[in-house]
Amino acid sequence: MEKLILACQKAAYKIYAHFDASHDVDHIERVMKNARDILATEPTADKHVVMLGVILHDIEDPKYTTPQSVTAEEILKSIGADETLTQQVLASIKSVSFSGGNSNDLTSIEGAILRDADRLDAMGAIGIARAFAFGGARGRKLYAHKENARKHMSEIEYRTKETATVTHFHEKLLLLKELMVTKEGRRLAEERHDFMKVFLTQLTDEVGESY
Repeated sequence: MEKLILACQKAAYKIYAHFDASHDVDHIERVMKNARDILATEPTADKHVVMLGVILHDIEDPKYTTPQSVTAEEILKSIGADETLTQQVLASIKSVSFSGGNSNDLTSIEGAILRDADRLDAMGAIGIARAFAFGGARGRKLYAHKENARKHMSEIEYRTKETATVTHFHEKLLLLKELMVTKEGRRLAEERHDFMKVFLTQLTDEVGESY
């Protein structure tokens, strides 16, 4: 199984090398660390399904894919994963997306771990850094005083309207703590959530507008 994971990394990391800093190989490595921390508290979970899910969870991210992009399933088949493992990994990946709060239903503990591990990397200091890295890559404003955060939106609306980065905190990042599923995920999210609130308070002091 370790050879399978290494082969998966080799194939996937070549793709992530072309993504911006918010979704690059370092992001995958941080999510892996988060997943390992949660796995240590969830002994019934299949760690190999989780690890493969971590490696492949952004391969089909609509923000980066084209009609020519390879799929997670194609990578799994190319490295020799059997059908059972492939479907387990794909199911865990489907659990990850936020999509304006329109998350898919969880069907396994592996999916719950992967979702929490990924969302943790969207919180705290690294979550702040990633948000501004992505916003910068897309030419978005840092903040917009008169822009209201959307509370209800479809996946298409979430992905197509390019709001300012600080608005994204209210549309996603500050909501994640309450969406954590695993006990360890919830524990780890607390400090990161509080740090983001401190950051927004400091931002208010510096730019003179409430966020």
